[in-house]
Amino acid sequence: MVARIIAVDPFDFVIFGGSGDLSRRKLLPALYQRDRDGQLPAEARIIGTSRRKVTDEEFQKVAREAIESFVPSADMDAEVLERFVARVGYVSMDATGSEGWDVLAKRLNEEKDRIRVFYLSTAPDIFGPICEQINAHGLITDKSRVVIEKPLGKDLESAQALNASVGKIFPETSVYRIDHYLGKETVQNLMALRFANSLFEPVWNARYIDHVQITVAEEVGLESRAGYYDTAGAMRDMIQNHIMQLLCLTAMEVPTSLDADSVRDEKLKVLHSLKPMNPTQVAHQTVRGQYTAGASTKGPVRGYLEELGHPTSMTETFVALKAEVGNWRWAGVPFYLRTGKRLPSRVSEIVVQFRPIPHSVFEENAGQLQANRLVIRVQPDEGVKLWLMIKDPGPGGMRLQHVPLDMSFAKAFAVRSPDAYERLIMDVVRGNQTLFMRGDEVEAAWRWVDPIMDAWMSSGEFPKTYRAGTWGPSASVALLERDGRSWHEE
Repeated sequence: MVARIIAVDPFDFVIFGGSGDLSRRKLLPALYQRDRDGQLPAEARIIGTSRRKVTDEEFQKVAREAIESFVPSADMDAEVLERFVARVGYVSMDATGSEGWDVLAKRLNEEKDRIRVFYLSTAPDIFGPICEQINAHGLITDKSRVVIEKPLGKDLESAQALNASVGKIFPETSVYRIDHYLGKETVQNLMALRFANSLFEPVWNARYIDHVQITVAEEVGLESRAGYYDTAGAMRDMIQNHIMQLLCLTAMEVPTSLDADSVRDEKLKVLHSLKPMNPTQVAHQTVRGQYTAGASTKGPVRGYLEELGHPTSMTETFVALKAEVGNWRWAGVPFYLRTGKRLPSRVSEIVVQFRPIPHSVFEENAGQLQANRLVIRVQPDEGVKLWLMIKDPGPGGMRLQHVPLDMSFAKAFAVRSPDAYERLIMDVVRGNQTLFMRGDEVEAAWRWVDPIMDAWMSSGEFPKTYRAGTWGPSASVALLERDGRSWHEE
């Protein structure tokens, strides 16, 4: 099967923080891959900016090294690399001051009719000032878009302030709040599974579904993010954005179409339907954890406090919680959300556990009947697995087995699966906001999360410890066992 490449119009892609880690690891490699697949028009330009005093040629060397370091060797093409690097330029500038803006304006105004993408790969506290400078120097056209990365606030108040500072300059239709999870192939296939197949939608409700689990597990610890992570924690870093977006796509009603606002309207309804928790419910329906020394697949690892270099911290590296969507479709169906660092494996998945059949017609010796289960693997092995009961082949009576219909995207489609950033960047250029969060979505998510974090802080309790390389505190197991359920761990 050959992937269909949809061409885009000529554009200028300006990266504020162009020499930073995100630019080198994700943005430049993603743009290279789109160039390699022939999606970038000949006129497309990439302009990096930062305070560093370097020339175009020196930044082109940075771009070349980034591609060689973070693009798989099988995808390297010397001719494409030279073509791509020739697109790259650089402007040394003070993003919140006046230095360098005239140079950037001169370059952009050489082609005033092009699409302009301003990618703010910077600290969120300067999103507003950068937007003000973009406006002050006359760089906004009717084809301009601005892309902002998380964290989109640390609570509802700061998220509202951030939305206001960016929204003062750019209309909502030009703001792209990027969540790379929404660019993953399997996440989009969740919509295809639900809305393009008559098999699932009729049973996608409380009558047939027992519960839903969403897990985003990481093997890694702090790595180079200690400063940020200790002020954020697992709730802000993963639950409030990535996992709640997965919850919305799983639970939302069928949109009238797949245009951006139709989809985002339905996601917002889910966020508004989440039942708020009072402090007593927080104590019973949430679990916070923090890893101690243990082992990963690569050997012994230090605990969180040792990695942090501090004797004490109340920051959680693990969260498990039970959420409820209070509407007719999902009444009584719990959504169990779980994320953590230093867990046994890197896996992101959505598990839809169906209810058992109401009555068995089989003899006891046929084997134990198990309910159907749909497992949507977001990473690392993207695919879908549907567990069914079937007869074990051969004579000798009816013997039942619980087996999966397993579709791996890598095996089913003999094409490279683009990285999430590749897809999302091209959607920005095309002006398609479907896979991007709207401002009211961000605020609604914080409105549900804030009381939980407030209750944690008010309790004064430290996170429960768990050994690195395990699936979190024992309390997270008990969270489901109290309901007669267990976490899905293949």
